[in-house]
Amino acid sequence: MKQKYLENQINNFKKNKLSIIRYWINKDDIIIILNTRKIDKELFIKRYAFGLLDYYIDLISNNTKIGKSASMNDFLKYLNKQNVKQDELYTLCIGFKNALLEYLAELNINCFETSKEINKLFEEVLKNFIEIYSKTTKEIEKALSKSADIVDKQVILSRTDINGKILKVSSAFCKMNGYNSSELVGQTHNLLRHHDTAKETIDDLWKTIKSGNIWSGELKNIKKNGDFYWVETTIYPNFDNMKQIISFDAISQDITSKKVIESQQNLLIEQSKHAAMGEMISMIAHQWRQPLQAVSILVQKLPLTKMMGSEITDELIDNVVDDVGKQLQYMSKTIDDFRDFFKPNRNREEIDISIIINKSIDFLGYLLKANSIQLNIKNDFNVEVFVYVNEIVQAIINIIKNACDALNEKDDEDKIINISTKKESDYICIIIEDNAGGIPNNVIGKIFEPYFSTKTNKNGTGLGLYMCKTIIEQHSNGVISVENTNIGAQFIIKLPLQ
Repeated sequence: MKQKYLENQINNFKKNKLSIIRYWINKDDIIIILNTRKIDKELFIKRYAFGLLDYYIDLISNNTKIGKSASMNDFLKYLNKQNVKQDELYTLCIGFKNALLEYLAELNINCFETSKEINKLFEEVLKNFIEIYSKTTKEIEKALSKSADIVDKQVILSRTDINGKILKVSSAFCKMNGYNSSELVGQTHNLLRHHDTAKETIDDLWKTIKSGNIWSGELKNIKKNGDFYWVETTIYPNFDNMKQIISFDAISQDITSKKVIESQQNLLIEQSKHAAMGEMISMIAHQWRQPLQAVSILVQKLPLTKMMGSEITDELIDNVVDDVGKQLQYMSKTIDDFRDFFKPNRNREEIDISIIINKSIDFLGYLLKANSIQLNIKNDFNVEVFVYVNEIVQAIINIIKNACDALNEKDDEDKIINISTKKESDYICIIIEDNAGGIPNNVIGKIFEPYFSTKTNKNGTGLGLYMCKTIIEQHSNGVISVENTNIGAQFIIKLPLQ
């Protein structure tokens, strides 16, 4: 298309692009469209307005043809994405044409032929824009229809009214529970609710969503055939123009497999705890042996004194009572320590890493001493972690006790366990190393598996290290690893810093 008169204005258009854009964008009807469709004015100018002007200049210069511009296709797709209607597109385009005419008028270029060429070019461009825009709209509608079908088949979705009656369900929702939509619509979710679900959970759910907030949580439901299933559900309130709640949408994810695995893991941990409890009772017996002997000697001290003809003075009685009291206090503290250890942690605690290490060692003091094992501790950090304290203590005890067992299988007189700490990025590392020679390479990759034991006497349950891995990685968001050093096995526990 030849624009003889417009070609003479190309340099003017190129030199004064910003002025032309301002003529266009600052018109009231253009501003209304931008605001209504929530189009950022600065972004629109930088990304699309200058591109549209360059497109017109290229058409006038015969550097491109109508319908051959990728940038204009992007421009139209952007408008479509912002839900700009066809009549609004027409307003934008005619506003641009008028901006060109106003700019030329400012330059006192009022040539009839120039205006005629601008109008002719505008008609051709607008026709092309409308054609592309209609096609884009159809493509979007087709894509939306396809997406809706995918959502229906893949997303576990239900909509209820404000009283909890089901209004709509997806095919995936029906597939999950075995009901068809006609059996569910009009019912409440009580039809699906498992009797294990706590009343407090449901009360909290309704309180949250009726106040206009989003609720998220895990729910146990029951299928039409009686089987149970678990879902992780998020419920969103829907509002009308008056900001009144009109319905609720629930989007769920099937987590049944995850819950079954968690249940199996908890069972294994309980088995491990029972095994640990037997070991702890043995530890209490050893811890008590020495103070019981001391109490026995102290109690015999009084009759022996009388038998030897010596006077039993008040001072002697006070000393004996005082010493017996100290021993009994030690024994009582031992019971308290072990009782606290087996008390389940319901909440995480902020605790200094050195306290965790010391708690672990306190339980094993007699074991280390009885087996002549030298313990070296190097902790240069006073940092806090946010953990279930007793679980971490139990994990460390397991590792140290395994090291003791490995050392006792060796004939070496120098039995050593080194415990150290170091910072690594956002973690504090607890490093436990022994000099028992290490773990055979053919089994080191299996030691965290359940029921796997390296103990030659087969007295191990094979659950201790599996429990350690579960506690560290799943309960504490940490990492546990093992490697062989030049002297033995080295376990590294990484816990996130508070």
